[in-house]
Amino acid sequence: MLVVISPAKRLDWAERDVAMTTPDFGADALRLAKTARNLTLGDLRKLMDLSDDLARLNRDRFRAYEADPALEATRPAALAFAGDTYQGLEATSLDEDELAWAQDHLRILSGLYGLLRPLDAIQPYRLEMGSRLKTRRGASLYDYWRDDLAKALNRHAAEVDSDVLINCASQEYFGAVAPKVLKLRVITPQFMEDKSGQPKIISFFAKKARGSMARFVIQNRLTDPASLKDFDLGGYTYQPDLSTDDKPVFLRPYQA
Repeated sequence: MLVVISPAKRLDWAERDVAMTTPDFGADALRLAKTARNLTLGDLRKLMDLSDDLARLNRDRFRAYEADPALEATRPAALAFAGDTYQGLEATSLDEDELAWAQDHLRILSGLYGLLRPLDAIQPYRLEMGSRLKTRRGASLYDYWRDDLAKALNRHAAEVDSDVLINCASQEYFGAVAPKVLKLRVITPQFMEDKSGQPKIISFFAKKARGSMARFVIQNRLTDPASLKDFDLGGYTYQPDLSTDDKPVFLRPYQA
């Protein structure tokens, strides 16, 4: 199976003693960074609804973005992102063999880099997939990436002899994957909290659980979608009455 997750706005730029790989869409990332660096502070603030300080930080990041960055200016993607999903993934605690398996089976959707493997070297950035960044391909990043991400996922799944994609990404990011081009069966787990007897999706918990599901797949080397039902990290249990084959539902008691 192949698993996809979203990136994170927050970064952890601690040094990592891990060999890094080169992103497949590095030329596209450079092209987009050059486009973004031409935006004014006001444009960047509006593009991603940023504060003045964050707009200035990301302007400086785009200005510093290089075609061939020094090794110390990059970090492995799965270890650099630090949002809710990555609290669940806990990539820094995966051992060498688990990271190697993740390199083949885990992919990170990215507004700037398109599609990343866990150990792909990234430079610091923030560019959300939903951003309406105008390029020669259109008025948004969805227009820019078009069919590229679906084609890449098809290819990567074939490399691990799979026709199943476990979608643990947000809709904002998975919406960039063209459904008519994607040839894989998509399974989208849902994570819910039992609040006073009413199952409810709570964004923070669901994001973390999606990372935990990716970790569960990695650590157990899962290849059969039916094995997802055994997911129990964080106190979640599979709910057959709420589930369909392609939308398995996991529920746990609400944790205030």
